Amino acid sequence: MRREQARLFRLPFEAKSSAGLLNDSYRWGTPTATSLRQLSWSEAFHLPLAGISGKSCNYGDLTSLRDVTREVADAMSRLARALARVLAESLLGHAAGERFPEGCDDATCFLRLNRYPPCPFPPDDAFGLVPHTDSDFLTVLCQDHVGGLQLMKGSRWVAVKPIPGALIVNIGDLFQAWSNNRYKSVEHRVMTNATTERYSVAYFLCPSYDSPIGTCREPSPYKAFTFGEYRRRVQEDVKKTGKKTGLSNFLLSLTVYKYW
Repeated sequence: MRREQARLFRLPFEAKSSAGLLNDSYRWGTPTATSLRQLSWSEAFHLPLAGISGKSCNYGDLTSLRDVTREVADAMSRLARALARVLAESLLGHAAGERFPEGCDDATCFLRLNRYPPCPFPPDDAFGLVPHTDSDFLTVLCQDHVGGLQLMKGSRWVAVKPIPGALIVNIGDLFQAWSNNRYKSVEHRVMTNATTERYSVAYFLCPSYDSPIGTCREPSPYKAFTFGEYRRRVQEDVKKTGKKTGLSNFLLSLTVYKYW
């Protein structure tokens, strides 16, 4: 996958951005950025799973990329679903785990191929990926040896050192809401590197837009909402303020709940 990624991102910008490659899934930077601090110094292909396996997906001359991408997506999908079931079972038992998460399939989940180019700006002026939480249930990440990923632990940023052969699993916003905050969506960011490019592959376990997120047990501290409503609110916040507000938009009140 890393070899195929390198071949893909070495293509000219015009070929990646305007030739219909991988169903026009190419993204770069941060379209809503109003300052350098809001800019992600990165480029990516954001691929729905259904598009990866579809015959209409345009891989251009990168014919070997199709099979490798399908294989990686299938493996990450199986892993993400297995982990989600195990985490749900730890809260509600085996029966609940078998039904969780509902509404997630090839039409709703994504694979993201990332490249972080060398950045000429100091780390204090730009991020490889701006601080954020993921708007999904789970994210499975495979990073290379370069490093740069950091997560917020307590009140400080901690570097996630690359371990050969290891995958990183992030809890997303939807899992935090469903679990009544028992599992916490992790804030993370990617730092820039002045001399070395960085690659990663991320799988996002997402439901359909009309899927209600629900709760593992009542009462929930959150209003009822669908994934589509959540995504729309996130996009509105980013457009207005340049950053994501997230789950706090859906809190019922500031009441402190005790569940167990």
